[in-house]
Amino acid sequence: MEKQMDNKTHLEQFAMNKKDVRDFFDRLAPHWDDGLDVDNRKINCILDAAGVQAGVRVLDVACGTGVLFPFYTQRHTAWVTAVDISPKMAEIAGSRAGNKIQVICNDIEAMEGTGNYDCCVIYNAFPHFPDPAGLIAHLAAWLRPGGRLTVAHGMSMDQLNRHHAGTAAAVSRGMIPPSEMRTLFSRWFHVDTTVADDEKYIVSGTLLEKNTGKAAEDAYQSQE
Repeated sequence: MEKQMDNKTHLEQFAMNKKDVRDFFDRLAPHWDDGLDVDNRKINCILDAAGVQAGVRVLDVACGTGVLFPFYTQRHTAWVTAVDISPKMAEIAGSRAGNKIQVICNDIEAMEGTGNYDCCVIYNAFPHFPDPAGLIAHLAAWLRPGGRLTVAHGMSMDQLNRHHAGTAAAVSRGMIPPSEMRTLFSRWFHVDTTVADDEKYIVSGTLLEKNTGKAAEDAYQSQE
């Protein structure tokens, strides 16, 4: 049975100040990589599910210090746009970016979708966005027809929720169980991958043709 959070329902709208998110990760950025455990097998499993392969254009949302950059290079991606709201995180990521990786410090939800990316990856970051449905709809506008959105974490849901219950509680929500995430995806994406085991979390799907361009975001905003 999927465990429920005691203090925050998974889809509850609650106040998460993006300035607080930015400042929180700015404080952590200088030592972020000190205790980072990069599990190549796990990350490669996630990127396989995300469709990251030679020749694709990738949007890396909340890229942090650029932990996925070496994997993109190994997979010979055509181009990567990596976005993070934290200036300090983006600065470190920028120092690691190769000539086919562009790092942008900005709020992805404040940027207009371009509709030309093959893959969008949100790795170890989804709980730090206050409006899950709005984020998914917004990211649909960045993808080409048939493009793929992947939400993934390199730990189990229980580990993730324990991790975010500490000092990150004010800038995090409880992680959405995969069945609920699948439902959120389903309006905009055909979900073909759902994994939630004791070491990782992956929900991934391809953009439905009716939701190409800005159609998904416009449809979502019309309901508000």
